[in-house]
Amino acid sequence: QVQLAESGGGLVQAGGSLRLSCAASRRTTRDAMGWFRQAPGKEREFVAVINWSGGRTYYADFAKGRFTIARDNAKNTAYLQMNSLVPEDTAVYSCAADPRGWLVPSTEVEKYNYWGQGTQVTVSS
Repeated sequence: QVQLAESGGGLVQAGGSLRLSCAASRRTTRDAMGWFRQAPGKEREFVAVINWSGGRTYYADFAKGRFTIARDNAKNTAYLQMNSLVPEDTAVYSCAADPRGWLVPSTEVEKYNYWGQGTQVTVSS
């Protein structure tokens, strides 16, 4: 079991940046970590994932070149740096952990066992 707590969301103008953090209640060196988002009326979707060492990262097409996922295992924390935000990025962003994907992280929502409560990101035009 692991509890995850996101922070760093908020209201930002288009073109701005936000850095989301995901703090885990235990060491996550044997977990893949992922960021997912859900906009109103839409299904939850993959944003970015990272393996235990940070050596493997995968991004959704909309995130490539704008978002960066990272982790600090000494702090049990994962991050999502989001730049050049657009109104379409407005959503609740959640982090998740998958103990089975520690080497090769999955991009599938269903593979992740543990979820945070989410943090709202709102991008105004």
